[in-house]
Amino acid sequence: MKIGVQIRPTDYSIHPAEIARMVESAGFESLFFPEHTHIPLATSSLEPENPGWLETCMHMLDPFIALMAAGAATERLRLGTGVSLILEHDPIVLAKEVATLDRLCGGRFLFGVGAGWNEVEMRHHGIDPTRRWAMLGEYVRVVRALWTEERAEFHGRFVDFSPSFQWPKPLQRPHPPILIGGEGPRVLDRVIEFGDAWMPNEHDGVEERVLELSSRVAAEKRPAIPVTVYSCEWDRARLERYAELGVDRCVYTIPAFDVDGIERGLHELRRLTADLSTETG
Repeated sequence: MKIGVQIRPTDYSIHPAEIARMVESAGFESLFFPEHTHIPLATSSLEPENPGWLETCMHMLDPFIALMAAGAATERLRLGTGVSLILEHDPIVLAKEVATLDRLCGGRFLFGVGAGWNEVEMRHHGIDPTRRWAMLGEYVRVVRALWTEERAEFHGRFVDFSPSFQWPKPLQRPHPPILIGGEGPRVLDRVIEFGDAWMPNEHDGVEERVLELSSRVAAEKRPAIPVTVYSCEWDRARLERYAELGVDRCVYTIPAFDVDGIERGLHELRRLTADLSTETG
């Protein structure tokens, strides 16, 4: 099983290049950075159970720029967004950004995407929250077309462009894997329809839904769809259960921002995942 790490880079954390070097040296397979462009004052959950988490969201670095710094400092580490709020980007620009990042980091990018939870943040970007899932599917199709077609065109509800050239193409073929985030009642429909993998946050019932996804894919005689369980509890028994279910990757959050704290977290994670962690899967 692959073991990934989420560490939230901020303007008060150590440099993302240093974070990446530490994670790679510790032998883990991947490093994920999350995304928020801003946190509106009107956010309904401005004081959640863990106020430090929301404070982090206010100070996050841009994940794509931070991951480029991480990629330049490492050789093997897979680099992912966990997740990118792709509706807050122009999809044509986003396709070029991701393709450029994937090419410059040697084909190591994992494109975790989601629609987001903060409706006020969405509305500031001109997004109608009731349409976010339809938009997400369309945006994924747009970037995939630009990555894989020499003369791409798209005519949808939210994006429309005539035949166009766009380079560079991603280094990975056919493109970086697109990991669909979310845990809602229709998320497996979306994963099967337009995703390459499912990346849920750990939640009650995730084990049953992993089995459901496997069963649905088998019934359609399709290749298996990998699952990355995100924000996992630090629980060895649960990790072993995920391994039994065939989960491809588990990602653990280290809530530290300094060298000593991150080193301690990586040490504890190595102990937790001993004999199950592989660098390349």
